[in-house]
Amino acid sequence: MDEVKTNNWALILGGSKGLGLATVRKLAKSGYNILVVHRDRNLDIPDIESAFKEISFTGVMFKNFNKDAIQQVNRDELIQEIKDFIPEGHKIKVLVHSIAKGNLKPMYSLNEKELSNQDFQITINAMAISLYDWTQALIRANLFADDSRIIAFTSEGSTKTISNYGAVGAAKAALEAIARNMALEFSVLGLKTNCIQAGVTDTESLRRIPGSENLIKQSVLRNPNARLTTPEDVADVVYLLCTEEAKWINGTVIKVDGGESLR
Repeated sequence: MDEVKTNNWALILGGSKGLGLATVRKLAKSGYNILVVHRDRNLDIPDIESAFKEISFTGVMFKNFNKDAIQQVNRDELIQEIKDFIPEGHKIKVLVHSIAKGNLKPMYSLNEKELSNQDFQITINAMAISLYDWTQALIRANLFADDSRIIAFTSEGSTKTISNYGAVGAAKAALEAIARNMALEFSVLGLKTNCIQAGVTDTESLRRIPGSENLIKQSVLRNPNARLTTPEDVADVVYLLCTEEAKWINGTVIKVDGGESLR
């Protein structure tokens, strides 16, 4: 392993696309060594590897793991691989949860499959409970640095209704509730936990939502800046939350939407 220039490490869960990848780029440029856990199809790997190669040129240490982050057996293996990879005595300063694995189905339909109990369980487990699972696993492995920052991405769907978004909306609401209690109960360990509520952002995840084209148009009209939020807008605030000056921000939801949610 080459000489590590900094002992600051960031672990991004779901860091190969969208908000996660933008965050990886921002933190790498800011001097963080990067660990990325992602799960992608072989078809997408060439583009992802190209993006990761660019990040490695920033001069920080970089490692990605193309493995499902949700299953406990995988998580245990990943924790061990991370411990084996980072230098002895180095710790994770930032954990970013950007896992997007959810079911986008209607609750009622005459011609489409409707949301099932299992759909809700899969979505909430992946997009909410896994934040707690990973945090707890990293604590037990003694991998967190003092004054570490934990950041998860939520959405307006946690409090507002969007067609076909029932399971994901429930997951986002659960994510915020879990993050609040983590902020309370893990503060004794020096961990600060916050959620970022991004405005509508044109990502692959958004495009999977039925009717996303109309959602995009309406969001541009609602936004005082007459544009969508970009992944880079969100990544900039992730970085801000990681600064020394942000150490007193804990247990809140920060809107990063240019004022879109004002109306």
